[in-house]
Formats: sequence, C-alpha cells, structure tokens
Amino acid sequence: MASVYSYTPLGLAVLENIKQIVREEMNRISSQELLMSTLQRQELWQETGRWSDELVDVWFKSHLQDGTEVGFGWTHEEPIIELLRSYLKSYKDLPMSVYQFQNKLRNELRAKSGIMRGREFIMKDMYSIHASKEDLEAYYQAVIEAYKRCYNRFGLGDDTYVTFASGGAFTKFSHEFQTICEAGEDDIFHRAKYECCPITPKLHQCVQRRTQMLVLS
Repeated sequence: MASVYSYTPLGLAVLENIKQIVREEMNRISSQELLMSTLQRQELWQETGRWSDELVDVWFKSHLQDGTEVGFGWTHEEPIIELLRSYLKSYKDLPMSVYQFQNKLRNELRAKSGIMRGREFIMKDMYSIHASKEDLEAYYQAVIEAYKRCYNRFGLGDDTYVTFASGGAFTKFSHEFQTICEAGEDDIFHRAKYECCPITPKLHQCVQRRTQMLVLS
C-alpha cells in the first residue's frame, strides 16, 4: 500500500532513539507524556466544525457495528480538551502541558517522499493550557528552544530553520521547523537579522523540487 510503512529492527531502533531525545527535552520543560485513543467520536469534532470533509479533507472515517460513525485521529486538539475537562477544576491547576507519540492517519491526496509525507505516521504532538497570555507566550518560547535542542542533538541543527507559514486546518499562521533536504519542495526566504523564515501563501507559489535557502539582503 502506498505511503504506509513498517519499521524493521534497525529502523525501529533509530526511531526509538529519536523519540527518547524528544522525550527528554519535553520532560525538561515540565511536560508530561500520555497516550490518547486513535478512534475519534463524531460529536466531539462537530463542536468545532472540523468533522466536515469540506473543511478537513484528510479524515479516514468508518462505522462501528452498531452504525456509529467514527474517525481515525489525524490530530488531537479536540480530544485533549475533552480529556482535560475531567481533570482541570481551577486556574490553580494551571499551567498544564502534555505530549504523546502516536500513530496518526491522514488521507493525504499527495502522499510522497516515503515516510516524510505518509498516510500513516508517528507524530509527537504537545498541548498546553495556561492561566494567562503572558504565561502562554513564555512557555511557547521555551518549547521553541526545546525543539532547537532536539534538532541539535539529531545533528541537524545547522540545516534546520524556524519558519513562519500558513497554519492549514489548525490556525491562520504557524511556526514550523524545516530541515534542508533534497526531497523538500518549499523555498525558505531568510533575512539574516531575523530568526524566523517566512513562507507566505504567495511564496508557496514558488514551490520547487527541493527545499533551498534564499538569503535576502
């Protein structure tokens, strides 16, 4: 099956080493590991409108034997909020940060480049809740630094850039960590005096066969 892969013992060992580095850096900033269900109930996602195939076009969906429609998790923002509703009783319980390593399923139209863009893949996703905007911003920056340490420990720090891009189905804009590689298809535009490299919708029209760094004076 295209874009679905198994890991042999050597590949699994590499994967587990990567996960352990990430785990150590997330624990270092006081995040806690958990594991959520892949099966998603329809009603939860209807609350935010993201059950709609017109809004989110990567759903895999199925039915239980009693006819109940379910989805297979492509992300977990909605489920983590539902879970934390049961545990957060007061602002005194905040801040709260959790993360997981879990198989995600996405019905990608353009699955390509092996495990880099597959229909089933392992994602590490983190979620945090804060009592104030200031605390959120401070933690957000701490997470960015944690990811930078991850890439440095992977040996990819010199070729990895924090980019500013379209947020897709998640938000209007997002920060991404992009590593230069031959299989890439984005252009990264970088100004030396800025840490963040912008990738705007207009710049997405400049897609090429590989990711490359363009330094703007």
